[in-house]
Order: sequence, then structure tokens, then C-alpha cells
Amino acid sequence: MTGRDRQISEIIAEERSRLRNFIRRRVPDPRDAEDILQDVFYELVRANRLLMPIEHVTGWLFRVARNRITDLFRKKRPESFSDTAVADKDDELLQLEDLLPSPDAGPEALYVRNVLFDELELAVDELPEEQREVFVAHELEGRSFKEMAAETGVSVNTLLSRKRYAVLHLRERLQSIYDEFTKG
Repeated sequence: MTGRDRQISEIIAEERSRLRNFIRRRVPDPRDAEDILQDVFYELVRANRLLMPIEHVTGWLFRVARNRITDLFRKKRPESFSDTAVADKDDELLQLEDLLPSPDAGPEALYVRNVLFDELELAVDELPEEQREVFVAHELEGRSFKEMAAETGVSVNTLLSRKRYAVLHLRERLQSIYDEFTKG
């Protein structure tokens, strides 16, 4: 094995897990995710064979992965989120679909939709259990604080406080992803 081949093997060994996780968070089908991962490493080997200079290999790998994910979304129709609804200020149900970029706005919008949905799901999962339960019950299931207090025996003020902390965490957690997509 030549020095360049050994270097490529080391890069693949170092970056495989992180890159796979990055792709899996954005691509729901594990087979598609694995195909993209293999394609990214194929491009790395190909670039190496063509003696293309790559200054920041990790950044390059993630950029190739993003491009392959976008290519995948160009070929496939998105999952429908029409069954997921939230209530607005007037307690009218808004479909999550109404809150995300249109899937017909092109591959970039489709990619943004999937990233936003993934990030929201991850952010909600990060909440402490008590905060997550109150947030999901009130915001997604449309249950009142009085109803939850009667069921759980926890005071309305405590439930309000838990939801407030959940909202603060979600705002902070999702601000960077919001900023990233509104820069353009």
C-alpha cells in the first residue's frame, strides 16, 4: 500500500462514523444513507487518484455528502407530513406542512425541510422528560394546562414553568439552524 493509499484509508477510518451520522440525520432510509456514504468515499479515492489537492478533507467530505443528499432529494418525493398538526394563536390547526418550505420549491427547499424537521425532532428529544411531556401535550396535542394538571396532580404554574423552559431551550437550540437558512 502506498503512502497516499494509507492516508486515504486513515481518513476513511477516522471520518466514517461522523459522516455516517451526519448523513443518517438527513436521510431517512438507511440504504440510501449507506449509498451516499460509499459514494462520498468513492469521490475521495477518485480525487486522490486524479491528484486533486484537497486542503480541508473533513470539510470537503461533508460538502460532497450534502451535494449527494441534495441529489437524492431531487430524485425522490418527500414524505408527507400532513398528519402532523400544531395549533396557532387562535387554536386553529396548522399542518406542519404549512410551516415548512414547499417541497415543490426545488431540491434546496426540500433539503431545508428535512433538515428543519430533523433538527426540531432532535431538539424536542433533548428536553428533560417533564418539559418534553408538557411541551408536546400543549403544543402538539393541543391539551390545556388545566387538563394536564387534573391528570397529573402537578400545579398549572409548574406546568407553565416547564413549558417556558422547554420553549427557551428550543429557541436557543434552533436559532443557529434558523440563522443558517435565513442568511441567504
